[in-house]
Amino acid sequence: MRASDHAHATLRSDIIEWRLVPGDLLAEVEQSARLGVSRTPLREALSRLVAEGLAAPHSGRGVVVSAISLEAVADLFEVRLPLECAAVRLAVARNRPGAFAALAEEFAEAPRLIDGDDDGQEGYYALVSRLDQEIDAAAANPYLLQAQKPIRTHLARVRRLARDNPARLLASAREHEQIALALGAGNADLAEAAMRVHLHNSLHHLLSQPQATPSRTTRATSAAGATATTDTPPLVPNDLKEHHG
Repeated sequence: MRASDHAHATLRSDIIEWRLVPGDLLAEVEQSARLGVSRTPLREALSRLVAEGLAAPHSGRGVVVSAISLEAVADLFEVRLPLECAAVRLAVARNRPGAFAALAEEFAEAPRLIDGDDDGQEGYYALVSRLDQEIDAAAANPYLLQAQKPIRTHLARVRRLARDNPARLLASAREHEQIALALGAGNADLAEAAMRVHLHNSLHHLLSQPQATPSRTTRATSAAGATATTDTPPLVPNDLKEHHG
């Protein structure tokens, strides 16, 4: 793996998993030392993160982890809805009922994962990813998959906002179970309806969270220990800011 690819993959994972949080300064010296790469491949990695919307230039002083605003989450779901509905309809048209029936059974058992420790919740998120992968495989449309990739990158980051709410995760598991059951039954209308219910509930949950009070100065500590002072606050709810390591 090229040094820039290694740096990009590590930083991307750190951002998505909330080891690096909105507003964290991705200082070249500190990150180069942490990742064991020179500054040239690191700059390439940072440019890729900016292009993906996971990082943003900051006042001529480098790059910071981008904020997640509730408005941006709403925009994300506006684009996500038609793509996900198209995917489940195609998945039914090119049916693989066996895989979906098995996944529905696993979602029915998901509460034991959600009620457990962090490893259990990671197992739940892995199950959700497997459902996504089965839908992608059944839909078999490379253009649709390409359109979904950047959305899923940000969605993986947003999903962590529900991590400390077991009630929402349990409801989400039931919704995913209904999606899988409808796909397994080969019912496109029901699969789309179940997907719409899930996306509506997910968005409503995120938008109903108390929003942080804006301030002109936010101090953020990076995974490398660097501290940045930013003029633009990370617009995430106060009780949802967290590190996941």
